[in-house]
Amino acid sequence: MSKHERWNTLLELLAASGKLEVEEAATALDVSAATIRRDLDELAEQQLLVRTRGGAVVHGVSYELPLRYKSTRHAPEKRRIAEAVADLVAPGEVVGLNGGTTTTEVARALALRFASGRAEAPGAAVSAGPALTVVTNALNIAGELAVRPQIKIVTTGGVARPQTYELVGPLTVGVLNEVVLDVVVLGVDGVDAELGVMAHQEDEASISRLFAERASRVVVVTDSSKMGRRAFARICGLDRIDLLVTDAGIAQETVAQLTEAGVKVLTV
Repeated sequence: MSKHERWNTLLELLAASGKLEVEEAATALDVSAATIRRDLDELAEQQLLVRTRGGAVVHGVSYELPLRYKSTRHAPEKRRIAEAVADLVAPGEVVGLNGGTTTTEVARALALRFASGRAEAPGAAVSAGPALTVVTNALNIAGELAVRPQIKIVTTGGVARPQTYELVGPLTVGVLNEVVLDVVVLGVDGVDAELGVMAHQEDEASISRLFAERASRVVVVTDSSKMGRRAFARICGLDRIDLLVTDAGIAQETVAQLTEAGVKVLTV
């Protein structure tokens, strides 16, 4: 198991119970207690948890809101999707994230990838700027990433929807109209070969559509259960999407339809 995988697992265990003992974690991950202590020390340095004698407890800012997402379905698939997307983001890029369970996992994966500062690509020039800039209308994502000093967080204004933590409305539109994104990562409620990608709520769909309009690259993240599913409000057509990242449960017929429409499909 790689360090990245250990960190993800440790944070999941910690979020589930609120506290974690070194010996308990070592047994669960089948590694030495010394390895767990080093991992917890490094995670504490990144303000992802609070170190205690013999273990760790959750960081109040990092986990207060996201705990409500822990019962989400298809959690392993969403974590794999998130890790794959995080690997596609280059240092220094401006990334847009809308709200949702999968984009929340993407935010966590990005935080881990850039945990030690700028993850420079080979031969890249060193910059004094942030390792990453994230623009989001999701309050829980902003709350998790706000404690990461290496990531610049830009939040939109707007009216908060309690079900998804997303900010919507004219204030949100005003901020998004003033920014330019390298890539946007969109969570969606449905993907249809004819209609494109959709959301359940029309106000959230309109904000996601604006995110897509402001970005050079549009990445849709969703587990395969949403393939072929329709939702009330259309975000955009498949012609606006560059890449769709999903799990291996997607039907090959659906992959063929998406590919024919010009969408690159990455399964994990």
